[in-house]
Amino acid sequence: MKKLFSLLLLAFAFASSAQSLTADFDAMLKAKFKPGESGAVALVAKAGKPIYRQAFGMADMENNIPMRPEHVFEVGSITKQFTAVSILMLMEQGKLKLDDPVTKFIPSFPMHGHTITIHHLLTHTSGIKSYTGMEKWTKTWRQDMKPMEMIDLFKNEPMDFAPGEKWSYNNSAYFMLGYIIEVVSGIPYPEFLEKNIFTPLGLKNTYYGSQSKIIRNRAQGYQKQGEFVNAEYLSFTQPYSAGSILSNVDDLLTWQLAVNTNKLLKKETYQLAFTPVKLNNGKPQEYGYGWGIGDVNGSATIEHSGGIFGFATNEIYLPKEDMYVVLLTNCDCSDPTDLSTRMAGKAIGKPYPDPVAKIKLDPAWAKNLTGVYDFEDGATRYITLEGDQMYSQRTGGSKFKVLPFDKNTFVFEEGLSSLTFVTEGNTVKEIQMKNRALVTKGKKSDKPLPSRMEIPVDAGVLQQYAGTYEIQPGFNLVMTVEDGHLMSQATGQGKFELFAESPTKFFLKVVDAQVEFTKNADGKFDLVLHQGGQKIPGKRK
Repeated sequence: MKKLFSLLLLAFAFASSAQSLTADFDAMLKAKFKPGESGAVALVAKAGKPIYRQAFGMADMENNIPMRPEHVFEVGSITKQFTAVSILMLMEQGKLKLDDPVTKFIPSFPMHGHTITIHHLLTHTSGIKSYTGMEKWTKTWRQDMKPMEMIDLFKNEPMDFAPGEKWSYNNSAYFMLGYIIEVVSGIPYPEFLEKNIFTPLGLKNTYYGSQSKIIRNRAQGYQKQGEFVNAEYLSFTQPYSAGSILSNVDDLLTWQLAVNTNKLLKKETYQLAFTPVKLNNGKPQEYGYGWGIGDVNGSATIEHSGGIFGFATNEIYLPKEDMYVVLLTNCDCSDPTDLSTRMAGKAIGKPYPDPVAKIKLDPAWAKNLTGVYDFEDGATRYITLEGDQMYSQRTGGSKFKVLPFDKNTFVFEEGLSSLTFVTEGNTVKEIQMKNRALVTKGKKSDKPLPSRMEIPVDAGVLQQYAGTYEIQPGFNLVMTVEDGHLMSQATGQGKFELFAESPTKFFLKVVDAQVEFTKNADGKFDLVLHQGGQKIPGKRK
């Protein structure tokens, strides 16, 4: 009887805990995904069994279809896990080696005096130019292209760095891996997935992307330009093996269980995928083969996020706790990474603290911390003080509020990052930025903080600038005048005010960027966007 009573107490405690988690997860997700707007599906599983599975928002706003847990999403770069496993399957079959040079399979690929291997492609350390960062790629989005036609698009670009010298996320590398799979296996990449992964694992809601095929329960993708719009068209031949898979939360759980139980590969082969790559200098990076390696408040994770036109996704597995969290969204305006990470923290009993100030800001001390900091990864970050609010801004990035946790530690109001200042007396020796497991360090420089003087500009002048400006196909800046203020909104982003430093030159306070309006031959205004050291023209539509 005592044993039975203990078991009943245990069952009651587990049920109460599950109810508490459900309420917490519901509150977190409802705050982000509103009724009538784009939505999300979330699944949390313990030891392979779902303990939370809910849908929010709309799967199809045009046809008023609410989101359901069964809905299928484009999962973007989570595809890279499938590509990496495919390569490792071929390795186990003796059909390739990880240290094989890419020219063994793509003889026409220029090496630029280096040896680029499959290992470099898998780990984002190849130094090859990533095509998704190239302006000329934007002109091909709607075109169906063969794999070698896409490879020809980027293969002659200069290397970003020597193989193994740095880590830089690279879609070109994973695109090439898909073609190597075709060369080695003798069948198209989508067919290889179907034959060797989807069918053997029983993934009945997982597909290689198609715009024409009828896919049951397909969620529609959205972007935001002030209001929601249908996502820009992208041929699935463009992301290919770097991001063309569709799936739902149930199949992704099945996929994770297959990985956990070594269904497709030997245990030691999977461990290769989960081992952080080391650069030539021996420094480890937070990526293996197709999986990122991180942590949630000290608990190790393997994980990956995905972003593609109209969709943003993230999934996290915690091996020690045997906990899996996946969050799929159907608007690329809504990055689910921080939210899914917070859910993982709650699920394992290691919740992240809410981003609120723990102590009152000391303005005199905070002013001592302000300045320009140069980081070891080459980034520059500005720490500024406006009234009693402290801000952090990376060059070319957004401006974020940071809140005092203690005298020298500040947490970001948005996200999971923190800043810690290492001081000696009143001297700042170093700044440490922590983003989960990743810590980067910076030194305070003697460079002055950038300053811009705001001037008033007549509303009639501002009205001349109202309109839509094309930065590149599918990406616009929309200028509007609201209550005498010039507002700017980039495709898929929020709306921000522009402040005048002259009648034609404006700057943003939330992002380190400036806009200059220039009159064209037709007497209308075009613009130039100055950001991150680049001058990007925008033609008025």
